[in-house]
Amino acid sequence: MHAENITIEIKDINNTVKGTMNLDVAVFGKEASDSVVHSSVVTYLANQRQGTHATKTRGLVSGGGKKPWKQKHTGRARQGSIRAAQWRGGGIIFGPQPRDYSTKLPKAMRKVALYKALTMKLADGQVVLLDALSLEKPKTRDLIQVLRNLGLAEKTVIIVLPENDKNITCSARNIPGVNVIRAADLNAYAVAAYDNVVFTADALSKLQGSRKSPGLFEAEVT
Repeated sequence: MHAENITIEIKDINNTVKGTMNLDVAVFGKEASDSVVHSSVVTYLANQRQGTHATKTRGLVSGGGKKPWKQKHTGRARQGSIRAAQWRGGGIIFGPQPRDYSTKLPKAMRKVALYKALTMKLADGQVVLLDALSLEKPKTRDLIQVLRNLGLAEKTVIIVLPENDKNITCSARNIPGVNVIRAADLNAYAVAAYDNVVFTADALSKLQGSRKSPGLFEAEVT
C-alpha cells in the first residue's frame, strides 16, 4: 500500500493512549510479495538445524569381519559379512548422515522480508506500541498483568526492546508463548511466529533509524 503517512497509537502499560507516532512507509508499507516472507522463514528454520543425525553403514558397525560360512556347498546363500544390511544388526543403506542444512539469503531480501512481515502484522492490527516498558525486578506476574492490560494475555507475543533487559527477559521466559528480542535482532521469522508484536517507542525508533536509504540496499523484491 502506498501511503503518505502511516501512524500508530502510543500506549502505556495500562493501555491508555498517550499519542501517536509516524511510521516509516518503507518499513510498514512494504508491497513485496508474501513469498519473500516464506523464503526468509524457511531459511531461518533450516539454519537452526544441527544436522548431526547419523546412522551406521556396514563399514561402521562392529563385528562381521569373518565370512560366516564358506562360499559354496553349504546350501545357503552366499554371505560375506553378518553386518551386511540384510542381517539383523547390520548396517543401514542410504541412511541419514551428518550434513549442513544452512542456506544464505541476501541481506536485502532479509530486510524486505522483515518489513513485509511487519506490514502484514500492522494491517491485521497486531502491532502494539508502548511508550516504555520496564520492571523493577524480574517478576512474571507483573509482566502478565501488562499483557492482560493490553488484551494480549491469551495470545503469543514477541516483545521488541531497544537493548537487552534482564528483568523483562527473565519475567517473560516463564510465560508460554511470550518471547523478548532486541530490535537489532528482529527478523521475519520472529514476526511471523507470534500473534502480536509489541514494540517500545525506543525499539521502534531504533528499528526505523537503522534502515539505510533505499538506494543502498533495497532492490525491489516481488
